[in-house]
Amino acid sequence: MENKDGFLLNYNSASALKSFLGEEGLGMRKKFGQNFLINPVVRNALANALCAHKGDEIWEIGPGLGAMTAALLENGMKVRAFEIDAGFIRVLKRLFCGQENFCLVEGDVMKTWGAAARQAAAQSAAQQANFLMGNLPYNIAASLLADMIEKGRVFSRVVVTVQKEVALRMAASAGSPDYSSFSVLCSSVYRVKPLMLIHPSSFYPRPNVDSMGVLLEKINPPPLYPKTFYPLVRSLFASRRKTVKNNLSAFIASRFGNARTGRGDSTVKEICAGVLCENSLTGNERAETLHADVFLSIANSIENMRL
Repeated sequence: MENKDGFLLNYNSASALKSFLGEEGLGMRKKFGQNFLINPVVRNALANALCAHKGDEIWEIGPGLGAMTAALLENGMKVRAFEIDAGFIRVLKRLFCGQENFCLVEGDVMKTWGAAARQAAAQSAAQQANFLMGNLPYNIAASLLADMIEKGRVFSRVVVTVQKEVALRMAASAGSPDYSSFSVLCSSVYRVKPLMLIHPSSFYPRPNVDSMGVLLEKINPPPLYPKTFYPLVRSLFASRRKTVKNNLSAFIASRFGNARTGRGDSTVKEICAGVLCENSLTGNERAETLHADVFLSIANSIENMRL
């Protein structure tokens, strides 16, 4: 990548990037989970999977030194990039800040994405980006996606690179070893499709684990979930060794009171039994065996009881 000032950066060479980092006095910070995707074939495949077009706005998480950013801008897309590393921010400004279609959001994306979304919403619905992509830091990938889903920030299409283990959890179905509350969260608003296995050799520095590219496609029309749904899902998975009955009782007690629920003279035990019966559950099941629609049905039962 070369900008108007002749600043040249080879994104496809580990040795070139290492040399550049040394010249700029920059280092890779383990706590940020930094690994540059140096394989151009993989980068192009991920960009193509996004199916964005000229003029579309894309949120890019963790642009690093801007390998994917450059490709997106060259194709006429608008990029809102979220970067935490001060050294990389300096490079990104040097490369892209003169470009009209580039916006840089500095800081921890876990703390900044909400304000960015509110700002866009305040301008107009048309300002809301429909696309998200990024080589997500392994230490925040699941937390970031879950946070966005729970707070209603859902994109038309998402293409991310994550640790293979995280990708398997995202795509897992009920009854599989990788099925978790995160699986339910992802499937509640997206169709999840693993795209490709990405070996460590595609990155600099090489991570110790395999990665995967994952595509998330928004479900249309989006399902309507009661406020209880996401807290309920987390609660039923909180103690995986416990039965649904035990976890559900704990959830009802924590949300609505331990002895009496306020619903006549019904106790938590009685309310729990009613919810289980209404959903044709014995209570001896475990959360990892329940499909997403069962969690929704349980949440609706609780909401309808007006506890």
